Amino acid sequence: MPTREELYKENQELKERLAYTESVLNLLLETTASQRDSIKQLTATVEKLTQTIDELKEKLGKNSQNSSKPPSSDGFKKPKSKSLRKRSGKKPGGQEGHEGANLAVTEEPDRTEHCLPSRCLTCPHRDQCAAEQKVIETRYKKDIVIKTETTAYERILIDDCPCSDDVLIGDFPEDIKAPVQYGKNIQALAVSLSTIGAVSLNRVHEILSGVFGIPISPGTIGTMVSRVSAAAAIPLVFIKQALIDSALVHFDETGTRVDGKLWWVHTSCNELFTYLTINRKRGAEGTIANGVFPRMKGIAAHDCWKPYWRIRDDIMHAICNAHILRELNGLIDNHPQQTWASKFQKLLLRMKKVKERAIARGKDKLSYYHLHKFDQEYDELIEIAYSENPEPENPPGKKGRKKRGKVLALIDRLRDYKEAVCLFIKDFMVPFDNNEAERAIRNVKTKTKVSGCFRTEDGAEDYLNIMSIVGTAKKHGHSGFDAIMYLINDTPELIYS
Repeated sequence: MPTREELYKENQELKERLAYTESVLNLLLETTASQRDSIKQLTATVEKLTQTIDELKEKLGKNSQNSSKPPSSDGFKKPKSKSLRKRSGKKPGGQEGHEGANLAVTEEPDRTEHCLPSRCLTCPHRDQCAAEQKVIETRYKKDIVIKTETTAYERILIDDCPCSDDVLIGDFPEDIKAPVQYGKNIQALAVSLSTIGAVSLNRVHEILSGVFGIPISPGTIGTMVSRVSAAAAIPLVFIKQALIDSALVHFDETGTRVDGKLWWVHTSCNELFTYLTINRKRGAEGTIANGVFPRMKGIAAHDCWKPYWRIRDDIMHAICNAHILRELNGLIDNHPQQTWASKFQKLLLRMKKVKERAIARGKDKLSYYHLHKFDQEYDELIEIAYSENPEPENPPGKKGRKKRGKVLALIDRLRDYKEAVCLFIKDFMVPFDNNEAERAIRNVKTKTKVSGCFRTEDGAEDYLNIMSIVGTAKKHGHSGFDAIMYLINDTPELIYS
């Protein structure tokens, strides 16, 4: 039997071993806790990096067919078309019954040439056969005659008038103000090349100098453009007010360079009028400065740019569904697990087709059956979309709303703006897309690509003023050259006739 001293010693050893075990255990617990925190941090980092990789992959996979990127961003490798139109089965080219359009002669020819047989050209009896010649076929060639015409206006002095003792002096026409000046035709051509043709002032100078032999300077051409722009002031006021009073107006914006800085061109337009302005800002400031959107009372068609909703929530909005189709293309390409995207795409196209059939039959609205069916299917697809994209959760300890990402942002937009998305089937005046506005600002991108940029704000405003008049004139059946000539002749009312 152990002695008391041995038991005491053994007890002390056990206490020391227990203390050592406790210290090791605490150390292991601390290590485990530290490793757990590291794992959480690494997991969060992995999730963040995975999200970044997915976003970069999606960004690399975007092109003009599945996003709002312009076709110019595709480079030389053009993406495969994502058109959802089915083949009609018809042969390419003009269809049977199509009138067609070709070069025709509607006036008497200015000159006629006889095409004789080659043997007759050197025949000594050619003149004898002339009386019996017959025309069996006529072909025409249209060409232009480049000619510069100079008109001299001579001021007449009459110092011995039989009807009066006064000395009489003739008056020059009102538009003849300098000893030598350019006529209206050359002014209209120079302005047309600079604006409609998107040609730089230096190149306009080269073209006119080379073709007509007129040494018109780039500075003079710029002055002509500014003068025509000033003449557009009154008709622009009329165009702006006409859009404000319209039942439907399309809006859009695009970037351009002014003096090396990014500016934004804002357009307000419909099927009859085009109004373009420029501003340093893309959002609310630029939209308000355009002047149409804040005062209009009709329907605003746009691409769902947020400032439109913030500025006016008291009017009806219509969203461009062509933009939505491209975004859905992006989901189909970059997120194949999103099964709802293709179904929603087909729904929009089916809605469009049903509306077109109704219009072809002379109807002005869809039946209750179709409206109810489309409404129900729309809501069902939104529910499927949310089921495939559950709400994101923040990591433990992190506050605030977690980033929702492109997919959920699109689903939220389709849910929140359902009425604006579907307005085109409820009001037949509303189109499926916002192409009217996109066509109105397409010339700005051409001008930017060809000329590089605008040197000054005044130069950009002159260009947009003239293109507003040209766009409006074309919608009324006039050519762009005629529209510029109307401004030069001070007859802007002809633009709307």
